[in-house]
Amino acid sequence: MPNFNYRARSKDGKKSEGSVSAPDRRAALAELERQGLIPISVTESLKKRGSGAAKSFWKLQIGGAKLKMKALEVLLFTSELSDLLEAGMTLGAALNCLANQGDDGAASGRVAADLRDRIMRGEQLSDAMAAHPESFPPLYSNMIRAGEASGAMIEILRRLVEHYERSESMRSRIKSAMAYPMIVLIFGVVTIAFAMVKVIPQFSKIFESLGDSLPLPTQILVSSSDFMVRYGVFVLGAIIFGIVLFRRHINTKEGRFWWDGLRLRAPLVKGIIASGAFSSLAYTMRTLLANGVNVLHALRIAEETCGNAVIAGALRNARERVTDGTTISGPLAGSNVFPKMMTDMMSIGEQSGDMPRSLNNIGKRYEREMDRNITIFTNALEPLLIVGIGSIVGFVAISILMAVFKVTSSLGAG
Repeated sequence: MPNFNYRARSKDGKKSEGSVSAPDRRAALAELERQGLIPISVTESLKKRGSGAAKSFWKLQIGGAKLKMKALEVLLFTSELSDLLEAGMTLGAALNCLANQGDDGAASGRVAADLRDRIMRGEQLSDAMAAHPESFPPLYSNMIRAGEASGAMIEILRRLVEHYERSESMRSRIKSAMAYPMIVLIFGVVTIAFAMVKVIPQFSKIFESLGDSLPLPTQILVSSSDFMVRYGVFVLGAIIFGIVLFRRHINTKEGRFWWDGLRLRAPLVKGIIASGAFSSLAYTMRTLLANGVNVLHALRIAEETCGNAVIAGALRNARERVTDGTTISGPLAGSNVFPKMMTDMMSIGEQSGDMPRSLNNIGKRYEREMDRNITIFTNALEPLLIVGIGSIVGFVAISILMAVFKVTSSLGAG
């Protein structure tokens, strides 16, 4: 049976080290809990393990590698942590409980274990989370810092749960709206490519005897099919190369600014992209300001987490002008990025002294607008795709039928 070396603390805070025998790491953790110890680290002894086991050892070490939880995992982690704290658990015990859940290699468990270890070393939870920016963005760690200062940690966690649930809901609605059109487009492209590469060449052999007397649509179809058969691989390679270059370009500062600006102006999708971004921004600012984060800090966090370079630039300019005493709504209105309705509502919030409430209303308004734009997008895109793909398939069918009729009439005349 494997031996596991451990470092732990007792309930009165005393450190202890030793080893336990257990079938696996989870069983070793359970044994330490039965002994009334809070584990800091538990690793399998390396004495009887080879290189493969050594890799497993390093996989269990938290601090050396970057770990990233997905947004849904962060949502579940936050919800479970708030439930455990509300049930009366201490923070260290709650994190230890979360660290022992799920698979040993799961990112959420490993991140929770690292947070627990850092807490046991005396770090604040906000500082421990700031060490995992891939999982906990600045919005999250700053909210936790506000909760530590106010003593309302459970309430802060609940608000973070609401924030992530809202973000996941918006993301899932956009994905659902895109699912059917993308399926239609992919199947249409695959069907047309198969016809051009496999089906048309078979018919072209039959039509060879007619030579130049083929109908014009059939000649175009046969020539296109021949081009695809001969140069299709090169065309595919060029497309892939173009995609790689495009992705590299939009990863640059200038490329990202151009691409994000294009998405805010592109027909059909601009309503979804813009309203979703404005709604998310308003909810983020509302969450921060409602929990005691100052305006400048909230603008900086919103700039880092908004996900759009054009909007981030407008927020950066607003933050610089707010430093000079200007209100938020004025610089945002002057950027020509945000709609007048949004900046007017923010101005009302500044005048009334209740900015979080105004931002919440802005978030709801643009969330409803995003839903309407999603409906418009799907209602417009589906018929466009069907007409476009149907036209190509119809052209193929008509071209083949025209050639068949030509062959039939030639045989009848003969």
